Amino acid sequence: MSGFLLRQDFFGGLVVIAVAVFAFWQGAKLPIGTLGGMGPGMLPRSLAVLLGLLGGLLMLSAIREGGPQLARWSVRGPVLVLGAVVVFAFTVRPYGLVVAGPLAIVIGAFASAEVRWKETLVFGAMMTAFCVGLFKFALGLPIPLAPWLIGY
Repeated sequence: MSGFLLRQDFFGGLVVIAVAVFAFWQGAKLPIGTLGGMGPGMLPRSLAVLLGLLGGLLMLSAIREGGPQLARWSVRGPVLVLGAVVVFAFTVRPYGLVVAGPLAIVIGAFASAEVRWKETLVFGAMMTAFCVGLFKFALGLPIPLAPWLIGY
């Protein structure tokens, strides 16, 4: 392969453009509206176009200026972070936010070999308390806190 194809910035730009194309595709059926009366599809599509342009600039900088080559990386981090999101999605309804939140943070912490467990547990408890205060009480969203204990 050519030298610039194996550069971190070039590959990162490709990934950013792929995310932009996916976002644009997902918002394609939403009406855009006009500048005077914006529809629900204007912001997602505009941000997708902007994100795609930024990805193109990142790729262009890799071609013009070079940069570090792609290095080997472990799949441990991305897999465990994605796994934490999936576990949160499957546990928030049956077990509530007070279980799903800290569980997702602990699973996500396994993504790094440099994790400090005491700090992770404190962070999980504080973040869960913040999310409960924000989503349940400040915004009034119908998110279950602990349905197994206090019901919905």
